[in-house]
Amino acid sequence: MRFVFAGFGGQGVMLMGQILAYAGMIEGKSVTWMPSYGPEMRGGTANCTVVVEDKEVASPVVDKAEVVVAMNIPSMLKFQSFVTDGGYLFLNESVIDREPDRKDGINIYKVNCNEIADELGNLKVANMVMLGAVIGATNIVSKESVIKALEQKLTGKKANLIDINIKAIERGMQEASKQ
Repeated sequence: MRFVFAGFGGQGVMLMGQILAYAGMIEGKSVTWMPSYGPEMRGGTANCTVVVEDKEVASPVVDKAEVVVAMNIPSMLKFQSFVTDGGYLFLNESVIDREPDRKDGINIYKVNCNEIADELGNLKVANMVMLGAVIGATNIVSKESVIKALEQKLTGKKANLIDINIKAIERGMQEASKQ
């Protein structure tokens, strides 16, 4: 399955992709993760592609994807055309206040990532709310693998953020089950 995660720098799109790729590796799948940054790390555009397959991945380059995650309007406008028929378009409804142009044969999930993260007490976990929605809708990897990946990624001073990130993922999974 091919994924595009996109948003402004600082929204955690790279981390979403890394956690998904690590979770796939934990499950013994073939994965690629390829980042792409705009002119600025924070505030500029950022996106990454992830491929998670049971077989060997032929190429990390993604021009069509089964899943596109847009954390802001420019990302939705740029990447909605990448979604394959029957694929998924995930929108951060906290930031995206308009409808996508795509209405054909795709599954659209709208998630209030920022509001849910705020309810949990940390706006920085909005990305994990979205990742939870993606995992919940696609079942590409298990929640347990995602938690293991988080534990590998969030070490040292960041280890104290594991619990709130897990709560954010669980809330995102709940949101996906409602849609």
